[in-house]
Amino acid sequence: MEKRKLGRQGLEVSALGLGCMGMSEFYGSADEKESLATLDRSLELGITFLDTADAYGPFANEELLGRALKGRRDKVILATKFGLKRTGNPPQRSIEGSPAYVRSACEASLKRLGTDHIDLYYQHRVDARVPIEDTVGAMAQLVKEGKVKYLGLSEAAPATIRRAHAVHPISALQSEYSLWSREPEDGVLAALRELGIGFVAYSPLGRGFLTGKFKTIDDLEPDDYRRFSPRFQGDNFRKNLALVDKITELAKVKSVTSSQLALAWVLSRGKDIVPIPGTKRRRYLEENAAAADIVLAADDLARIEDAAPQGSAAGQRYPEAAMGSLNL
Repeated sequence: MEKRKLGRQGLEVSALGLGCMGMSEFYGSADEKESLATLDRSLELGITFLDTADAYGPFANEELLGRALKGRRDKVILATKFGLKRTGNPPQRSIEGSPAYVRSACEASLKRLGTDHIDLYYQHRVDARVPIEDTVGAMAQLVKEGKVKYLGLSEAAPATIRRAHAVHPISALQSEYSLWSREPEDGVLAALRELGIGFVAYSPLGRGFLTGKFKTIDDLEPDDYRRFSPRFQGDNFRKNLALVDKITELAKVKSVTSSQLALAWVLSRGKDIVPIPGTKRRRYLEENAAAADIVLAADDLARIEDAAPQGSAAGQRYPEAAMGSLNL
């Protein structure tokens, strides 16, 4: 597996990462045995950049990785996040970026992960009530203490990224990016490249929609949160199916799957971009890993652009209540 650099501080990761969120929550029922086997297979394939967060579960996903990595922590680059608090039953969501919370969240994550350091520590969402300088200042202190190696932000706007980077070097921004979520092209990627910050693309398969595996909403389990995603609902679903059909036809010409073509497209956008497709099953992991070997020529990219131009997806990325926490 090819390696790629994130930022200018020395962080190097596998060109494809593994998003672990769905192993514990959101995408239907969990299967710990298969998830652990998938993590094992990930390392065998050279996909050693693992992504989690304290909010996933909540907490259960970090605990899963802690069990999976016992005795081989040094084999992976481990990324986790803080800042999306989920408390109560059922868990209610809030955003927290105070310096005291940064420290307490990190200490709790270290314990759950069974490690003495986090390789890449992200602020999951920007807290509009707390100056970014204060939050990143607390994160920088964790670096000084050796508890964190590199810092990241998620879904932050260029102005916020600049202010954060002035306090302590930011190695990576993680935001949604795929053939149907191209918002980072509107200034974010340019700012990152100016500052020398890498980009980690989450949901590079459009929460699974770009795989072509979903034909109706009933293909999702009853408790799958995508049932509440605007792009999976009503007319949006039907319009987005038509978009996926175009991608599938292009994939057939290349003798690859639609998932592989979509991932190859993200990989083609720059050596400073690392997609982290999520899966809890080995067969999809292996399918995704093969995308790293696909070469897209200029005419391939032109055809993909014609099929899925910027803004072609129908519906917002998240329900309205969550959209306000993006690009702050």
